[in-house]
Amino acid sequence: MPVISYREALNQAMVEEMDRDPDVFIMGEEVGHYQGAYKVTQGLLQRFSERRVVDTPIAEMGFAGIGVGAAMVGLRPIIEFMTFNFSLVAIDQIVSNAAKIYQMSGGQFWVPIVFRGPSGPAVQVGSQHSQALESFYAHVPGLKVVMPSTAYDAKGLLKTAIRDDNPVVFMEGETLYGTTWEVPEDEYLLPLGKGDIKREGSHVTLVAWSKMVWTCLDAAKVLAEEGIEAEVVDPRTLRPLDTPLIVESVKKTGRCVIVEVGWPHAGFGAEVAYQVQQHALDFLDAPIERVCSDDVPMPYAKNLEIEVQPQVEDVIAAVKRALYLA
Repeated sequence: MPVISYREALNQAMVEEMDRDPDVFIMGEEVGHYQGAYKVTQGLLQRFSERRVVDTPIAEMGFAGIGVGAAMVGLRPIIEFMTFNFSLVAIDQIVSNAAKIYQMSGGQFWVPIVFRGPSGPAVQVGSQHSQALESFYAHVPGLKVVMPSTAYDAKGLLKTAIRDDNPVVFMEGETLYGTTWEVPEDEYLLPLGKGDIKREGSHVTLVAWSKMVWTCLDAAKVLAEEGIEAEVVDPRTLRPLDTPLIVESVKKTGRCVIVEVGWPHAGFGAEVAYQVQQHALDFLDAPIERVCSDDVPMPYAKNLEIEVQPQVEDVIAAVKRALYLA
């Protein structure tokens, strides 16, 4: 099976869906002639022309609104934000229009649109470009929120998102574009709302998404050397959330550590913790632990940036607290 990068997997997904359906097009800043800020759209302009690969001005509210309108009349737009931090400029179109038009029109208008782009902290891009905003969008009924951690997941989930008749917020890990994974050559789709166990274990459940899955896998390797087997559960989509998968894992291990790169106050990890205590309280042998970024805007200095975000040692410390070993 070929091993390809997260970036290449996303590119393949869009190429395949644009070949399959002439109503699919992509629009955003630098998606065409520059080949994408992160080169995810490389080669699309040459293959599909400016009619279906549309470079836009720096006007997120404007091109997000054009995308919503295009979706309402039967097209399937992919709207790329250069970073999801810039989606805040377009949040009225995403939250007030895309998420609500189906309900407000009494089912007369579907909005099959994908808003995609890099999310979460990168490396030394400052506080305004380093925000994890998934809890914002997961809060909104009418939106689906997808956060793949691997190239395999990224391709299968993006293809499904493009075919979905509802608006999908597809948030890619900004530091994951160069990571690699086995990806089948044959076509495959991954359902939204279905998580994945990235590593099996019996002593503690680690729940994480996007780049924090990799942090948890690294932590699990270190813990295994000490005889602690951690199960790593990746929900892959936050809305809909695969609560049964998380609950079954916690019932097996009796302990739960939730790891996210977002801020702790009202972060999505709090929702995961609530679902666990609602459905698996009698199986918990210790309080649920959460590992988050510090509750501050991201510093620019690299050493402080590392200090603020969850690291392997933070996950290990939380696991040991859950196991009463700390």
